[in-house]
Amino acid sequence: MPLPWPSFWQHIPTDDRPAISDILTELLAHGALLGETGRSRELYLLAREYQRELGEYLAPLHLEAIPDPDRPILQLRPVPGDCGLVARFNKAETILVLTLWRMYHDARMNAITETVVVTANDIAHQIELYFRPVDATPDAPAARDSKTSTGPTNAQLREMLLRLRNRRLVQLQWNEDSDRFGESQIEILPTLSRVIPFENAAAWEEQAALYRPTPSAGEPSETVPQ
Repeated sequence: MPLPWPSFWQHIPTDDRPAISDILTELLAHGALLGETGRSRELYLLAREYQRELGEYLAPLHLEAIPDPDRPILQLRPVPGDCGLVARFNKAETILVLTLWRMYHDARMNAITETVVVTANDIAHQIELYFRPVDATPDAPAARDSKTSTGPTNAQLREMLLRLRNRRLVQLQWNEDSDRFGESQIEILPTLSRVIPFENAAAWEEQAALYRPTPSAGEPSETVPQ
């Protein structure tokens, strides 16, 4: 038996109510609504129509629904210091998110583009570049499969990317040939740059330095909005 519709939303037409429920489910479950095609497009357009109502509903949770200025994306953003709806990434996942943020930042700085698409090989290479041990030189990075390597295996990278897709931070197009996994296409969505917002590359560098291996390195984890 369905629960009664909220009394403060009685002005919303009956025909729109199931879609409003779907919009809230998508936002709270995944952190963003991607409105590019099909049913998702319909939900996005309706969400923009009822953005005031959605904002008032989310406010007691200390959440804001922020529309992307360039693409049909509506993203939840916790109010810093107030929202308890956060998710923790482990160290490996945080390194991946930091790497994707820097790749997105650099691509947008170097060219005017709405989409940033990279390959799995690109990501693995940049992880090694950004997070090599502090005593390693650019000419002698750690071997990818060695115990000192900072990079994930293909299986680990795939699993982590799937989790990021579930959070609407990336879109994926796998290469079905397992021997060519590195050619898989990953689109870094603008939602990621707002999940871990840095003012500039220098601010990113301060955070990234915490995850570069040292003899006494611990296991920090990054808190990011859901």
